[in-house]
Amino acid sequence: MMTIIERRWRFFMKVRIPGWCFLTVVLVLFAAPANAREFKVGVLYWSMNIPGQVAMRTGLEAEAESLNKAAAMADKATVKLEEHVAGDGGAGIENQIRQMTELVTSRVDIIIVQPTDNAALAEPLKAANKAGIPVVAYDQYINGGHLAAYRTSDNYQAGYLDGEYIASRFSKGREMRLVLVEYPHVSSTVERVNGFLDALQESDVRYKILKSYTAVEPAGGRKAAENILHDFPKAGSIDAIFTVNDGGGLSVVKELSAAGRNEIMAATIDGDPASVENIRAKRLTVIDSAQFCGPLGAEAMKAAYALLTGGKPPYYALVPVFPVTRETLDLYPGWQGPIPAAFKKPWKSHQPEWLGTIRIVKQ
Repeated sequence: MMTIIERRWRFFMKVRIPGWCFLTVVLVLFAAPANAREFKVGVLYWSMNIPGQVAMRTGLEAEAESLNKAAAMADKATVKLEEHVAGDGGAGIENQIRQMTELVTSRVDIIIVQPTDNAALAEPLKAANKAGIPVVAYDQYINGGHLAAYRTSDNYQAGYLDGEYIASRFSKGREMRLVLVEYPHVSSTVERVNGFLDALQESDVRYKILKSYTAVEPAGGRKAAENILHDFPKAGSIDAIFTVNDGGGLSVVKELSAAGRNEIMAATIDGDPASVENIRAKRLTVIDSAQFCGPLGAEAMKAAYALLTGGKPPYYALVPVFPVTRETLDLYPGWQGPIPAAFKKPWKSHQPEWLGTIRIVKQ
């Protein structure tokens, strides 16, 4: 396919033009088409200490590069990313509030954000709405204001897959003693806990939550593990631990394994390669509902570009997660995908077939 400049050059080569018009020819030849503008895209990342989030960033930026290549060939608008990383903890939340406010002030064309907190960005989102700047959120939601589009993993499915698998591995003749390592500040992790507990209830497994701890990144995970070992020092006092992500969960598994607590079944979410290796090595973890992090980041970028160019992408869509167990290791392609074909789960389930389709929740 010829670009518009190539088409113009061929035209001028066929036409006899006086020498005094040459400058005009050059200006016409190389003038950018009206639609070939460059959109300014503000991108707000959460953490670069959580490998899954780094993989989402990789997918988003790879999709931007792919879109730009296609746009250049077709003389369409390209995008330029202005990127910021918030960081972890309370300081990260404050950083992201400031970063988003600055993007609104600088009047970028669109904002893509991975929120550090569901509520904290409500005011910057409302400011973006007032300024007419569309906002696409991915991974987490923002409570308050209006999002132009929202993309996330099917977090409820992730928790549910973990719960049904743990239930299939547990003797139903007694009560399961359960520890939760959660993070109640963002929508994704709350949905994961809900899915996990719903699956246990639907499987008719009796369970008791011994205690809940909070962790979503490595330092928090180490602290949670120390507290678990302090609170439940006796081997056999815990049957299962559910961690809402590998960011904190890997540290929990590492510390418990080092303490010799290999009798515990661990279920987690994200699909970090180190967690997948724990499954392969039979090191506490028996299931990890893996996100397709790269495709998730790419879907956010696709939605943003569609909005910038006059399209109407679905408002709310879910990227599926994959249940990585010893039985399914050979089917899992890794964080960057591609999303594999459907398969029948090799354990008891109310939903026997796993489907790898992006689910549109709201148009």
